[in-house]
Amino acid sequence: MKGKLYGIGVGPGDSELMTLKAVRLIKECDILVIPVKKRGEECVALEIARGAVEIPDEKIYEVVFSMNKDLSVREDDRAAATAEVKKLLDEGKTLAMIVLGDIGIYSTYSYIHKPLLEAGYDVEMVSGIPAFCAGASKANISIVEGNDGFGVIPSLKGVDEVVKVLDVFENLVIMKVGNHVKAIYDILKARGKENNAVIISNVGMEGEYVGPILPDKEYGYFTTMIIKKEI
Repeated sequence: MKGKLYGIGVGPGDSELMTLKAVRLIKECDILVIPVKKRGEECVALEIARGAVEIPDEKIYEVVFSMNKDLSVREDDRAAATAEVKKLLDEGKTLAMIVLGDIGIYSTYSYIHKPLLEAGYDVEMVSGIPAFCAGASKANISIVEGNDGFGVIPSLKGVDEVVKVLDVFENLVIMKVGNHVKAIYDILKARGKENNAVIISNVGMEGEYVGPILPDKEYGYFTTMIIKKEI
């Protein structure tokens, strides 16, 4: 009998924000799959999980998802990772693959979920708390109210895309915004909206910052901007 794979979101950083289901499945699984850019590197999702669950090293299985700029290299890595997971499932193992935030929002897990699902394997997605939800709570603001709408985009689409989307959504979440904060701040300032935005960086982790945009501050990879219709 083939095994089952659970894709699990462990939340943004604080182990106390993990769901009860995530904790239970991580405890019960035969193998904990962790995505890494290269073998042997630290995995943030694993450190979060270890804050809530005792995980022996022998239970951990690394799969590589490189950040190579060459798409064909990244696709080869995804195919190799999928093949490794298939082999473990064919052995009847119960697997849990953990990722930061929510399993369905810009998640590495999606690259193996789709081909496994199409191949008839038993796979299940387990939600986690997205960073922008945790960050909004830390900032004591709601993301959206009443009949207003909101959008979520990655800053990797470019600053020009941000300009387009600002004209569409009343409230906007921009993820992975670290390298573009100053440029987006200038756009907002030109519109008189620089005070309508909140930065949430490293939520639940070391170096956490939640507050107004500081345009000259250096921000890391785990940085999100929430732009509100009004604050």
